Amino acid sequence: MKNSLCGIFTLLFLIVPLTGAFSYKLLYAEQFYKLYHSHYIQYPEDSAENIYYLETALKRPFVNPLNALGLIKNESEWERYRLLFTMHVNLKLIEQYRRLAVKFDKHDAYFFNYPFKQENLKSLQMAEKYYKDALYYWDKVLEQVSLLESNKYIYIDGLEPWEDELYRIKSGELDYNEFVNNDLERLYSVRAAFEAMTPATY
Repeated sequence: MKNSLCGIFTLLFLIVPLTGAFSYKLLYAEQFYKLYHSHYIQYPEDSAENIYYLETALKRPFVNPLNALGLIKNESEWERYRLLFTMHVNLKLIEQYRRLAVKFDKHDAYFFNYPFKQENLKSLQMAEKYYKDALYYWDKVLEQVSLLESNKYIYIDGLEPWEDELYRIKSGELDYNEFVNNDLERLYSVRAAFEAMTPATY
């Protein structure tokens, strides 16, 4: 037993310095974006983690064009790449804030929920906040789309999914203003039902 413990500690002393030697600082937008990840079942802490990575990505400088997420060959492509990247990250933030909102949202106000009326109202308040955060980032998306409208279209290898997002927004197929406002309209209706609850209804 003693020998096996000594072996484990020896292994740890060998591994820890090596892992430190190969670590690197996160400095660039793309590095933080790559930390964003999807979960089959996404818990609030997963969404909060992704939001942190994505919001940080928007504040950081871009990598050298040689290390970009698409093949950049000239300054015009570099400009379009940065606009598309920013639009895409803002879209991902909308998705994450909506997922977070859903965790606090209530789709119905049943009479037997009356004993938990205040808790449900607080939960709806949190959901409303996150839906409105999503709308904030939709405005940011539209700013990037407007800039891309005045930017000459250039095909960049590797960015087809982002260009597809842009096309869907311009065609009206992808409209988070409509989606999120529908979420809020339903939320306000459920909130009104909770607020109208009285002991007599229980």
